[in-house]
Amino acid sequence: MNIKKILPILLLISSFNFYAQSESIKDKKEQIKALKVAYLTTELDLTTKEAEKFWPVYNTFDDKQFELRHMKMKAYKQRMSEAALDKMTENQAVLLLTQMENTDEELFLLRKNYTKNLRKVLPAVKIIKLRISEEGFNRKLLHQYRDRHNKK
Repeated sequence: MNIKKILPILLLISSFNFYAQSESIKDKKEQIKALKVAYLTTELDLTTKEAEKFWPVYNTFDDKQFELRHMKMKAYKQRMSEAALDKMTENQAVLLLTQMENTDEELFLLRKNYTKNLRKVLPAVKIIKLRISEEGFNRKLLHQYRDRHNKK
């Protein structure tokens, strides 16, 4: 592993501690996003030309995915508390289930369209590396979070 790959990983890991001390959720989200950008840029080894075309596509997808996952799913989760489920009629449950399936389909179509758009700006190998890198980043973030809470 060369220094070009090691340095951002070290920065990523050391930055998680700073992340943990941040005051607001918005700040935390921005810090994670900045760390993710640095991580993905390093892992994908994007050329300047690729980066100029890639980041607008990626950011649009990421924002829309966040909206779908967090806003809609949060609304569903509130309606799925144990007390709410006990009072829910079969028709209400069918409606909620249909809404959840529609959101899942929206997420699938969003990802499919995103991949189609990425193919216009990145070679297929880098798109696959992107998926692997995103999973790696999320795994490191989760491990850091778990480690921080296990120490408390």
